[in-house]
Amino acid sequence: MNNYSEVSALLEKLCGVSGVSGAENEAASVAAELLNEYMPVKVDALGSVTGTTEGEGPHILLDAHLDQIGLVVTAIDGDGFLKVTKCGGADIRVLAAAEVTVHGKEKLFGVITSTPPHLSKSEDTNKAKGFDDIAVDIGMSRDEAVKYVSLGDRITFNGEYKHLLGNRICSPSVDDRAGVAAILRCLQILKDKQHGCKISVLFSVQEETGGSGASAGAFAAQADEAIAVDVSFAKAPSLSGDKYATLGGGAMIGYGPSLDFAMSKKLAEIAEKNGIANQPEVMGGRTGTNCDNIQIAGKGVKTALVSVPLRNMHTAAEVCDLADVESTARLIAAYIAERGAANA
Repeated sequence: MNNYSEVSALLEKLCGVSGVSGAENEAASVAAELLNEYMPVKVDALGSVTGTTEGEGPHILLDAHLDQIGLVVTAIDGDGFLKVTKCGGADIRVLAAAEVTVHGKEKLFGVITSTPPHLSKSEDTNKAKGFDDIAVDIGMSRDEAVKYVSLGDRITFNGEYKHLLGNRICSPSVDDRAGVAAILRCLQILKDKQHGCKISVLFSVQEETGGSGASAGAFAAQADEAIAVDVSFAKAPSLSGDKYATLGGGAMIGYGPSLDFAMSKKLAEIAEKNGIANQPEVMGGRTGTNCDNIQIAGKGVKTALVSVPLRNMHTAAEVCDLADVESTARLIAAYIAERGAANA
């Protein structure tokens, strides 16, 4: 059985750093260090990590977002509890008693408050509290807390990068560090191959809060084509049916109105020709990814979407299969190699 050591090492390093939307510096620093092995790296005005290699063939932009969901401090109450709201699509249903890290003047351990079942009202038994009703306990009085925490500080959900059985791993921020890892692994595969394409890489910020990083980065790149790499929904006991992907079933090739149909078909053709595991993902409207912003950047960009199947999205225990990250990397590498050869 393949242990996918290269892609696992990349993903573990990327998932080990924080980068809540609008405060991606730590994640950007690690991503820049890894990307610098393949091309000169810059950080743009919004904080996205960018790089470009020269080539006479088609100019292809590869995008994955750096930011992760989290919380942001909105107030410190009289007892030292931190009031919060979501930054990105944090799921209130899984937050009670969750362990967190507050990124203040130093990193502080905290726990989200939870009402014991003995004290809950009967009408609230099967309900999740709203953001107005929860707080983060850092074990400090207000006078102590204000020395370390400021309004606007970000909060991340604690969790470790863990190997499950087989090729599966569990970690916070797999959305979308799996996409970043797939692009880096793609560049690793292409490193010694002559393909002729001009490649731009965009590890974009603020996808979880609207996609401004992708909008600015794609406008600056002005590529001929773009492939965005994100995560999408894998089947689980509560999610079944044809619309969800199979974990371990391969890269998900997107089809939808904002995606270039010819690129999607070409990706599927290349996957079949090269024996790369893949599965379709069909959308009837917007993709909910950076593709929606990249497609309309500048003069417009032909855009494709390749996704990694993921369970437990937007939690501290996201689960993916390393084989799917590897399939995604190999599919994009094969696409670039064929596009370059076609224009040789």
